[in-house]
Amino acid sequence: MKHLSVGSRWNADLVAEYHERWKQDPQSVEADWRAFFEGFELGLSLPPKPAKGVAAGPGAAVDAAAQAKVFAAIHAYRTLAHLQAKTNPLADPTPYFELTDKALGLDTLSATQPYYTGDFLGGQMLPLSEILAKLKATYCGPIGVEYTHIQDGARRRWLQERIESCGLRPAYDAAARRSFLRTIVQAEQFERFLHKTFVGAKRFSVEGGETLLVALERLISRSPGLGISDIVIGMAHRGRLNVLVNTCGKKAEYLFEGFSENHVPDTTNGDGDVKYHLGYEGERSVDGRKVAITLAFNPSHLEAVNPVVLGRARARVDLQSDGKRSAALPVLIHGDSAFAGQGIVMETFNLSNVKGYAVGGTVHIVTNNQVGFTTGPEEARSGRHCTEIAKFVEAPIFHVNGDDPDAVVLATEIALEYRQQFAADAVVDIVCYRRYGHNETDEPAFTQPVLYRTISNHPSVAELYASRLTSSGSTPDGELAGLRTEFEVLLNAAQDRAKAAIAVEVAEREKTPAAVCPFQSPYDASVDTTAPEALLQKVAPALWTMPPDFAPNPKIKRLLDAKAEAFKSGANFDWSLGEGLAFASLLAEGYPIRISGQDCERGTFSHRHAVLHDPSNDAEYCPLNAVSGGESIELVNSTLSEYAVLGFDYGYSLEAPDSLVIWEAQFGDFANGAQIMIDQFIASSESKWGQTSGLVMLL
Repeated sequence: MKHLSVGSRWNADLVAEYHERWKQDPQSVEADWRAFFEGFELGLSLPPKPAKGVAAGPGAAVDAAAQAKVFAAIHAYRTLAHLQAKTNPLADPTPYFELTDKALGLDTLSATQPYYTGDFLGGQMLPLSEILAKLKATYCGPIGVEYTHIQDGARRRWLQERIESCGLRPAYDAAARRSFLRTIVQAEQFERFLHKTFVGAKRFSVEGGETLLVALERLISRSPGLGISDIVIGMAHRGRLNVLVNTCGKKAEYLFEGFSENHVPDTTNGDGDVKYHLGYEGERSVDGRKVAITLAFNPSHLEAVNPVVLGRARARVDLQSDGKRSAALPVLIHGDSAFAGQGIVMETFNLSNVKGYAVGGTVHIVTNNQVGFTTGPEEARSGRHCTEIAKFVEAPIFHVNGDDPDAVVLATEIALEYRQQFAADAVVDIVCYRRYGHNETDEPAFTQPVLYRTISNHPSVAELYASRLTSSGSTPDGELAGLRTEFEVLLNAAQDRAKAAIAVEVAEREKTPAAVCPFQSPYDASVDTTAPEALLQKVAPALWTMPPDFAPNPKIKRLLDAKAEAFKSGANFDWSLGEGLAFASLLAEGYPIRISGQDCERGTFSHRHAVLHDPSNDAEYCPLNAVSGGESIELVNSTLSEYAVLGFDYGYSLEAPDSLVIWEAQFGDFANGAQIMIDQFIASSESKWGQTSGLVMLL
């Protein structure tokens, strides 16, 4: 009885079997079962309190086994209904057998018989038909949710209450819904303008997934009220131009200049990069409060930017003396195939709750186009959903129909609230489609003819939503046409400004003779790295002096004594002593230090011993944090990852230029595992993006 679960029909059948035994001979079952059946039948034999609008018959009793089947059905819908939710805008869901009345054992029960709902709907007596109708309305609508895999009871109950209290039914007023429509039309018109103005140019359109922009807008608008002051976004190429202009605030004319065939990029300070790799830093005002918006630069390598974003978010909080992790929100936007296929996704998830890398949770948004370049879901992954990897960290997953902006906003809000409440990751899987091929010059009908026949006949998100709002009275007739005209005028004006700027550029180029000016970093490497003897004399004793209540391992104690003797004699300095003095002097001069890597506290070759352990009680002590009047040092034994950890520390270094940020490879050649990060970010970011990093790699 202690481990009773009513999660399946088989358990319900077991309850029925025990119940029959108890009725024939109460002593034939355990004492726990006897108490259960006695109390259960007593309670259910009483006249139930009639639910609103339901007249309960006098003395109506409920069979315990039947009630158990109802409980099992409630659990089944919470667990499995995402499999038949209406989340795909291009197809109706396939009925899932495990949720049929027959599979749940409900086919023999009366639909009008009232049953107790337990922790569903606050514990009511309702007819079976009404219980099932409410379960289907909540869990089989445009949002399919996965949360029962979460083992933490508090988190699971919070989600259950948040989901079932609103029935996953959005209730936004007309003003909010009109703002959603405005964002969608703005995104749509931007893409259409690029398509007709710069024919044949690659832009990696977001069309079909425009509700991504609505989700981002909601994250921004809710942020100040939840204590968020910084949002750091990482995403690949699809939809990036739209996000740059319509979310981050980059002026459209600057982007349009880059499309002109007469534009010659200035490579004086570097080679530059394609438009859909560029980042941006801006600021948005929400009800008078500022929210910093950063879109991280990204190479073509999918998902590579993920740990970089997390490193930047952590550093922003670390640099604020009273900062809270919840104040900086990382938002990672994924593609469906990349989310399932790229190993860096798992490596980054694994950092989410590890000391030295936690960022207070990340909101993940998947723009699920249901195809990756030319690869269908059946070839792209083994799991049923592209989001299965998120269960690795027990993140809740909201699958939502991309043609339903209200549902997308609600799912995004719940994910954001969960992140703020529990400092944990949450995933919003926007099931949408890709209007064109992988890029606008690609022909998707070569490889997905049936899918793209459906897409070509499918109305746009803006058209569907505008029609819905007009039908409900939320917007007047002609709202869609009016918005399209408004944004067309604005985009044409931006293009006129871009043309004028290009004309000036061409005229200046004609007046100035061509010249070769190779890229050369402006930095001077001749830096004085010496430290005054007086400073070293001041900081050195901290390296071998222990608190009175701390006793290190005897072997370590001998090493510390040898350090002290070497320093006093001025001879026999080893790497450990030299490194320790360098770190201590930097800390004393006001420079924070972060060292991250596999086994970096002790050092791979037992050469550092920067964090000591007392054998008697396993207490830890870091001598460098005892440097008088100095900054603090953070030493972090990393997860067994090179790619994600190096990316995280690179991102951290971007936000902490006055700190010494070090990534240490366990063995030098292990850096091979992070080669993408070295090639695409560390070695080339200054030339491509004008972005400099002071990261130090110890190999």
